Amino acid sequence: MSGNIQLLSDTLAAAKAEGRAALIAYLPAGFPTVDGGIEAIKAAFDGGADVVEVGLPHSDPVLDGPVIQTADDIALRGGVKIADVMRTVRETHAATGKPVLVMTYWNPIDRYGVERFTAELAEAGGAGCILPDLPVQEAGLWREHAEKHGLATVFVVAPSSKDARLAEITKVGTGFVYAASLMGVTGTRESVGAQAQDLVERTRATTDTPVCVGLGVSDARQAAEVARFADGVIVGSAFVKRMLDAPDDAAGVEAVRTLAGELAKGVRGQA
Repeated sequence: MSGNIQLLSDTLAAAKAEGRAALIAYLPAGFPTVDGGIEAIKAAFDGGADVVEVGLPHSDPVLDGPVIQTADDIALRGGVKIADVMRTVRETHAATGKPVLVMTYWNPIDRYGVERFTAELAEAGGAGCILPDLPVQEAGLWREHAEKHGLATVFVVAPSSKDARLAEITKVGTGFVYAASLMGVTGTRESVGAQAQDLVERTRATTDTPVCVGLGVSDARQAAEVARFADGVIVGSAFVKRMLDAPDDAAGVEAVRTLAGELAKGVRGQA
């Protein structure tokens, strides 16, 4: 392994060595502004996140619930571009030395150019990409360029994924496997449930790659629940909601730091 994919793998391994799950935060670039988004990501790391996923705002985020759609809309109205996403990765990684990935739908990368996107992401210090809507069988071009630049390719598996499909996905994915805890769009849930644990167990049967669970985790109690069976706990909508509910941008950044601290205790079983 080369590039920051090694940093990502080392970070996940270090959490495992501590006997805990990693905390992975998601925040969209450009929300509430490009500078504000950078500060929020730094605050997530400062509060205790091990890894951050930077969302590339999209006009048709089919897998995202209303909270993230609202943030994406604010970012897009503010004129966020892929260059701003790269700047967000560069500045947050440089400031923290921690792994930063981009989560994006395929269409923006396809339009931007795969070689250009992967080269710029690697140059910015990015650890890789989560690609929720890119089918494995159509991922050859992306994987070729990602491998060339030392970037992780994180695919998403769902409770509906059959065992053979899981094996097909985990055979080619790198970094970690993103296990969607339930069917549907992103958002907070009252319970993350047994579906997620079953999916993690079935996915682990096909790979040694860490399996991290997202969709639905919103507080320390749920983080602790998921941390008992997953290698990483991914939280997105809860962070974004804290920022949307804050009276101003500075309060939003502090709310992110506070939630990260609470969740960091959760993944350590201290909630």
